Amino acid sequence: MGLFSRKPQIIEAQYAPQVMGENMPSLYNAIFARVSRHDAMSVPSVARARNLICGTVASIPLEYYKTSTGEVIPAPRWIKQLSKNQPSFVTLTWIVDSLLFYGVAYLIVTERYAEDGRPASFEWVANSRVTFTTDLDGIMVTQYYIDASPISMNDIVTIQGFDEGVLDRGSRTIQSAIDVDRAAAQNSANPQPAGFLKNSGADLPANEVQALIAAWKRARQNNSTAYLTSTLDYSPVAFSPKDMMYNEAIQNLSTQIARTMNVPAYYLSADQNTTMTYANVQDERKQFYALSIEPFVQAIQSRFSMDDISTAGHEVRFCVGDTFLKQDPLVEIQVLEKLLALGLITTEQAMAMTDLTPNGSEGL
Repeated sequence: MGLFSRKPQIIEAQYAPQVMGENMPSLYNAIFARVSRHDAMSVPSVARARNLICGTVASIPLEYYKTSTGEVIPAPRWIKQLSKNQPSFVTLTWIVDSLLFYGVAYLIVTERYAEDGRPASFEWVANSRVTFTTDLDGIMVTQYYIDASPISMNDIVTIQGFDEGVLDRGSRTIQSAIDVDRAAAQNSANPQPAGFLKNSGADLPANEVQALIAAWKRARQNNSTAYLTSTLDYSPVAFSPKDMMYNEAIQNLSTQIARTMNVPAYYLSADQNTTMTYANVQDERKQFYALSIEPFVQAIQSRFSMDDISTAGHEVRFCVGDTFLKQDPLVEIQVLEKLLALGLITTEQAMAMTDLTPNGSEGL
């Protein structure tokens, strides 16, 4: 009787998180970036760095582990598919995108398990849709709003990053890149040199001056033959793209963007940083993982491992070692040979470690 009368366990959501970084208390707080994500993504270096980081993290599968033994165990369905209406690759891509650009990502719980109330499915929420209120000190979040409507604090999952996001801390660098790119585009769209018309005769009325300038502009745009009277003279005032140093500025800003986004500069084809060499591809991947993507991996898997999402004694991890940082097969075989020779593992365990058995191994 006691078994059937036991009350179901009630799972409470995380405590409302602390506002990290600078925050100005107001009625409806919103993280307004100094440069918009749309404009930032128009910069090729930003788009390249974003796709490298987000695409790499999202391509690594999630797995469910027993904390005490490190054993991979049967996982909740959201481990394989976070959202019911799209693959996990897409959801994870945009989670990392939010962490990269805004320093925080939001998920809403769309479905829960009846047994314990833990989430069974999520939906990613764009940062531009989320606002919040804080306590009087502006430190702790007291209420979240989506599209200006309050949402239950049990139904929103906050994944906090390690900084305030590149749209905030890298806004000047990104805006400079946007300005240089815009200037270069305008120069390409209007190759005719700018200049002025000089009248050496009697002064003309203002309306005739404007008509003359408009006619001259139309003729230049149509590549028509120009005609000037003896009292008019055209003086070009223009600088070549080389004089304007567009290429140098773009390369320098590409390097600065690489630093801002923690990506090796040569990944963005920045000419100023082409001397970096690696012993092999594995070393290059290890450095890229450690310097560029591990902070995002840790932020996501640590949040998913909290007790309001994962059951006690279990944790979520990205399967990095078997995918992105998988060892060279020859090196792996040499290691297994030594382990077998020392009697530290059995043949069945070695087969499981190389994915040669469909049944796995209970000892690993």
